[in-house]
Amino acid sequence: MLAHLAKPAPRNGWRVSEPPPPYGVPLPQTPAIRRVVAQNPGPMTGNGTNSWLAEHAGGCVVIDPGSAEPAHLDALVAAAAGRPLTHIILTHTHHDHLDGARPLGQRLGIPVCGFHASEDPDFTPDTSLHDGDRIAGLRVLHTPGHASDHICLETADGIIFTGDHVMGWSTTMIPPAPYGSVRQFLRSMDILRARRARLLLPAHGPAITRVEACIDGLVAHRIAREESIMALMPARPSTLDEIVDGLYHNLRPGLRRAARLNLQAHLEKLLEDGKVLLHGDRWARTTA
Repeated sequence: MLAHLAKPAPRNGWRVSEPPPPYGVPLPQTPAIRRVVAQNPGPMTGNGTNSWLAEHAGGCVVIDPGSAEPAHLDALVAAAAGRPLTHIILTHTHHDHLDGARPLGQRLGIPVCGFHASEDPDFTPDTSLHDGDRIAGLRVLHTPGHASDHICLETADGIIFTGDHVMGWSTTMIPPAPYGSVRQFLRSMDILRARRARLLLPAHGPAITRVEACIDGLVAHRIAREESIMALMPARPSTLDEIVDGLYHNLRPGLRRAARLNLQAHLEKLLEDGKVLLHGDRWARTTA
């Protein structure tokens, strides 16, 4: 049984936001951690991808270089403030995290590190990481759900870089199998909650200080979404697009595809749970 099923959770108090941060400027988070925001804002990236620089005994590591724009890569090098950049680590291989990795790695002659089973068939990490590995002062936590190759990175003093798995400004898009899974997402949430971190640093949006409230709020959102799908499922077998039209109203431009994928991922879990049936391309509630 997943641990989250036994917990009441806040529905709204977990959200955090910030005004658009400056691009290309190192923003101190702690004495050893800085953020440089890529200039790639959008419906799925918020104000842009956070590229994090974390100091360790041998130098500095870059987490999610994101944009391949030369100005952003220049800003990452400058943000190291003379400390040697030793590794590039990807939380996962979606393009708003991956695109700058190879150009920066080749420029500096340093390895690009990522989960050993890459979701992107065109990318193989120079250094393959597994759950529990330690690299550049960070512990690797495999957290699939948003992506099959998603990892979070934990410091020795209770800070976790959460990639896209936990964000405070928005819920995470979960695609259907084989790339994503609502069930895996919830299990990964349980793993992160058990770490009892003091601070979460996501790949989009501001730092999260109310760690448990954010994790519990995101879990509560998923459970509520599942309940709403079951409550609003049409009585007759329906296609994904028909169910999207019934569930989502006033979608922002560019978000329909994400909503459709998210819905399919939830329906796949409900199918495993025996609560819905799939006939060809049409979904229906079970009669039980």
